[in-house]
Amino acid sequence: MAGLTYKQAGVNIDEADSFVQKLKPLVRMTERAEVLSSIGGFSGLFAPRLKGMKKPVLVSSTDGVGTKLIIADLLKKYDTIGIDLVAMNVDDVVVVGAEPLFFLDYIACGKLDKNQLLEVVRGIVRGCREANCALIGGETAELPGLYEPGKWDLAGFCVGIVDADKVIDGRNCRAGDKVIGLASSGLHSNGYSLARRVFSEEEIKSQWGKELLKPTKIYTPVILEALKKIKIKAMAHITGGGFYDNIPRVIPEGLQVVIKKGSWLVPSIFQEIQRRGEVAEREMFRTFNMGVGFVVVCSAKEAEAALKLFQKLGQKAWIIGELVRGKRQVIIE
Repeated sequence: MAGLTYKQAGVNIDEADSFVQKLKPLVRMTERAEVLSSIGGFSGLFAPRLKGMKKPVLVSSTDGVGTKLIIADLLKKYDTIGIDLVAMNVDDVVVVGAEPLFFLDYIACGKLDKNQLLEVVRGIVRGCREANCALIGGETAELPGLYEPGKWDLAGFCVGIVDADKVIDGRNCRAGDKVIGLASSGLHSNGYSLARRVFSEEEIKSQWGKELLKPTKIYTPVILEALKKIKIKAMAHITGGGFYDNIPRVIPEGLQVVIKKGSWLVPSIFQEIQRRGEVAEREMFRTFNMGVGFVVVCSAKEAEAALKLFQKLGQKAWIIGELVRGKRQVIIE
């Protein structure tokens, strides 16, 4: 009598191995010259080019995409959620002026759906190529008992590098500096637990799903190019916590940020969520990006040049506020 197998217990090793083989040609599309390994080993090898750096500093980030996965499941559309994953990580790395170097992903599921997860990885590859970041490894774990069939989660990990002398940490910010907001592509990957409360599943499937599933904007290429031409004093990625929690993280004590409402056009999706849920304005600005997914602080004399540069690079941007003396906080008026 044959004994119980791992496959019968819910984990199919052969299917997982087959999945890895299908990933290899996708992953090769993200390779940089510094990559020394290939997918399938125990670890990823990356030999960074340090020429010209006096004191290289490694910068790391890890994040997921939250309950946006539920929207992908409702629409059965998985080819963009990987872009979100990359964006959430590489743009956290670039806020200190670092160039993202390599990326890894972790996918956990109740039962491996090879076709679905291939679509997810295709999105990760697209995001990595946009950010010029090598995908050098990852893990796909079948966890029956922990995840029901059809349930899954996604996380990413990114490592970048910057010369210590070029780290952007806000220490040079001064009163009078201008805050430039870079346009978002939509909700990005934050606030979905609230957004899903104001739209029914049927509305998401029939009307609002396309808007809610728009991939997160990747700012890394534009920021790295801008750093070559303008002096940026601080940057913030507007993710969970919105304006109120993210911007103060990069501003020194003794300064506060005054954001001017009406200095940019808030996209209609945010207005719809606020109207339907009767959400207070402060709650909106603490939960969502409100159409501004990334902010840059520079001197007043460079602000107009910075705006023109972002526009030249194809990034819509506005001067949305300034730094003034006061308690370290954000005031929206």
